[in-house]
Amino acid sequence: MLRNTDQRYGVVAMVLHWLMALLLIGLVVLGLYMSGLPDVGFNKQKILLIFYHKEFGILALLLATARFAWRVGNVLPRLIVQLPDWQKVVARFVHLCFYGLMFALPISGWLMSSAAGIPVYFFGFRLPDLIAQNEYRFQLLIDIHMWLSYALIGLIVVHASAALRHHFLSRDNTLRKILPDLRR
Repeated sequence: MLRNTDQRYGVVAMVLHWLMALLLIGLVVLGLYMSGLPDVGFNKQKILLIFYHKEFGILALLLATARFAWRVGNVLPRLIVQLPDWQKVVARFVHLCFYGLMFALPISGWLMSSAAGIPVYFFGFRLPDLIAQNEYRFQLLIDIHMWLSYALIGLIVVHASAALRHHFLSRDNTLRKILPDLRR
């Protein structure tokens, strides 16, 4: 089934979820790796990696938009009935934070590039600058982008840990709702 039901996610939501998970984890790993590379002179490898990071960051923004639109237009599967209220609140809060970060990270990166006077391309198309070149804003946006990335890492750890806890310790259907039903 393509659409969500109150029992489980549909194929579209599953594909968007796992595609975004892989893309965001890849972007975080790439961002951490390239930020550790030296800035001395003309570092061709670092420049190329930054270029890819920006292009896939814009792809993440577009996919987040599609995912959010799909989420708004579909029913959300119910949480496990026996889940304590505080866990229901935390689960919804973590999901909201994920959506916020899926938009804030690529936009802050785009703003950072604009403030540095470095154009952003999306697979051959130059995107407009969002703000004027400004060194102070560029430095500020570096810090903002970095801390948002750390927040994303923390959320990924919390989210994945909770899903695994539900699956292996609680033995409920929380994780299975976002996995393909292979029993058919």
